[in-house]
This record gives sequence, structure tokens and C-alpha cells, in this order.
Amino acid sequence: MDAGFRERASPAFLHESNMASNTTTATNRYGALAAEIYDIDKPFFTVPDTRFHLERFEGFGRSILEPACGTGRTLVPFLEAGHDITGFDQSPEMLERCRARCAARGLSPDLRQQRFEDFRYDRKFGAILVPVGTFTLIDDVAVAQSVLRRFRDALEPGGIIVLDMQSLSFLADTRDDRRRWTAENGDLLTVEGIRTTTDWLTQRREAMLRYERWRDNRLVETHMEPMAQRYWGLEEFRLVLEASGFGQVSVVGDYNRSRPLRANTRSLTFEATRN
Repeated sequence: MDAGFRERASPAFLHESNMASNTTTATNRYGALAAEIYDIDKPFFTVPDTRFHLERFEGFGRSILEPACGTGRTLVPFLEAGHDITGFDQSPEMLERCRARCAARGLSPDLRQQRFEDFRYDRKFGAILVPVGTFTLIDDVAVAQSVLRRFRDALEPGGIIVLDMQSLSFLADTRDDRRRWTAENGDLLTVEGIRTTTDWLTQRREAMLRYERWRDNRLVETHMEPMAQRYWGLEEFRLVLEASGFGQVSVVGDYNRSRPLRANTRSLTFEATRN
């Protein structure tokens, strides 16, 4: 379930006749329409992280856990590459699409509806993989630190965590976001949005996501979902990993191991070992 949309809602559209609506205040929920758009917007291998992580885990013979696995954008390619990978997500709608994608390929992984804060397994994992900006969806510092300790406890001795992080520069991006897609049945799906809050002191931003479905030039469904994200500095996150029980921390920028980190690096991939 990685972050990607910054949206704005217009209340006037909520009064369209024959329209299903959802105005839930739950943050980072990823409901049914968001999950459908997520799959259309991010097909397998269109984001560079998947090939990068498959290369990193080539020949890795231990089990892998993917928290917030979403609709399987990363999990399915890992399964097809022969990895023992398990996933959980708090969104039942995202998990439903993930299960369907797996079933269509004859795959039956262990998928559970769980949250970052209290996920549990009766076994340990050799690695935890958190791709793209998923970890930024934990927008509270204390909760994030607690989750990292839980990650550490879920790993085998010597197990590793590989975690992608969008850089602090994302806080400066205040552009509106308006996009559209055509669903398989011909429906027009749209997302419109805007940043609502940027707090440089806490390194946190909020946005309102508005998802819509149009059919025969009529708005038939709209969902408004708030999003909140918390970003981390390079050395800040290195320190919090070490404080959470990890060592041997290394960082790769923009999924390119051959190039050193630069001032304009947009994506940071942290790798660390359980102490």
C-alpha cells in the first residue's frame, strides 16, 4: 500500500443523484475505488522498485514479510520469482484485489488483514520488505518507532529489513494532482486533490483524496479519503533504525547502487540487519 495521491474534494459533487458516496474520516484507508485505481495506475513493474528489490533478493532462501502489501504490486512478482513471501494490509479492499490477482496466477500466499501497530505471526522472517513510500503512511513518530521495534522482533537473528523512503523534498511539493483512467468496463475513473497541510516542524503533510467514477457522462460514485504522511531525514532515519535494534545500516538512492547519494536524491532505500 504505498503513498501516491494528493487530492482535493468539492462538496458540490456529493449531491449528484443516483450516486454512491463515502465521506469516511479514516486516514490512509484505501477503499474499494482507491484500490481499483491503484491497480490501473501502477501495473506490475512500472515502478522501478520491483526490479531493484528482486535483484537484491535473488537467491535469498529465507522467508520474507511485506507489511502493507496492498493489491500485490510487489508481492505477486516475488511469488512468481519463487520467494516465500507473506503479506498483510489493513485495507480489506486492497487485500481482496491481492487475493484475486494471486488466485488468477495459481498462487495462494498467506495474506492477512492486520495493521502495522499490532501485526502478529507465530514465526520469524528472514527479511521484511517495505517498498516505495509505504512507511511514510505512519504519520506519528512514536508509532513509527514502535513499528520498527515490532519489525525487529519479527525477524530471525541476522534478519534484514529493506525499506524505501521518499526524501524530505516531497514536503516542498505543493502541486495539485488531477488524473484520470479508463476502467475495463469503460467507466472513467478520476482523482483530484490538493495538499491541505504542510508542517515542516513535524515533517508531516496532509491531503484530501477525492476518487470518482463516471459512467455515461454521469458521476455515479465518489469517495473522499484523507491522507497523512510523515517524512524522515537521511541521518534521522539511520539513527531511529539503530535505536530500534538494527545495525549495519546502508542506503541506496533512487534505486541505483552504482551512484552515490546526491542532494537531489528523491528515494532512499535503507537496508539494516537485526542486532
